[in-house]
Amino acid sequence: MDVQASTKKVAVITGAGSGVGKAVALALIGDGYHAVLAGRRAGMLDEVRAQAQALHGAADRVLCVPTDVGDAAAVEALFTQAVSQFGRVDVLFNNAGRGNPPGEFTDWTAEQWREVVDVNLNGMFFCMQQAFRVMRSQTPQGGRIINNGSISAHAPRPNSIAYTATKHAVMGLTKTGALDGRKYNIAVGQIDIGNALTDLASRMGKGVPQANGEIAVEPLIDVAIVGESVRYMASLPLEANVLFHTVMATKMPFVGRG
Repeated sequence: MDVQASTKKVAVITGAGSGVGKAVALALIGDGYHAVLAGRRAGMLDEVRAQAQALHGAADRVLCVPTDVGDAAAVEALFTQAVSQFGRVDVLFNNAGRGNPPGEFTDWTAEQWREVVDVNLNGMFFCMQQAFRVMRSQTPQGGRIINNGSISAHAPRPNSIAYTATKHAVMGLTKTGALDGRKYNIAVGQIDIGNALTDLASRMGKGVPQANGEIAVEPLIDVAIVGESVRYMASLPLEANVLFHTVMATKMPFVGRG
């Protein structure tokens, strides 16, 4: 793919219809980016575009592409549309993910396991693969990929084996991508988020199981803080990379023995 030079800053954001993806999309759009919003539900992507227009007058800089990241052909089509519309891709926020199936893993079906792996691992790989193909071919060459890992990329919660296993795997994608991206001027990093207030994490404020078997309420941070963290990572020149960035509620029970 021979992509010509452009003065635009272009970001592809997966899982952009809600939560962390939405916060990052609005932060990058506010910073002047052209944004390609990917997610399964078109209506939610349209709502983010409408909010970008209300906040920044930027609807013309936003392209919505409904996408199942677990489908390699759909991901290829996503990046083809991004390049066709805006000419290049400077940033991929590789964010789409899903939580753990309910209950203990001994009771899961094979399909429940595969559904998590298809989104959290395969989808991350397909998006990174397509971003590499675009970024190595465009002029100027290169770009930045920011994978959404998790605190669970470092330490599990009880009954979280599918989510935790895939997030540990994302760390492997990040490290290997950072190595393989050097020759193409592609910087690959990861943000690990602890307890940002989204629909997925709202249960933390009601009480969740701890490693010692207790149920405890955990503090949360505004998801806009995550958007600003990714905006900072994306703002660096390509000769600098944040390989791992952890942003979390200060009193979250992550470090130590609590």
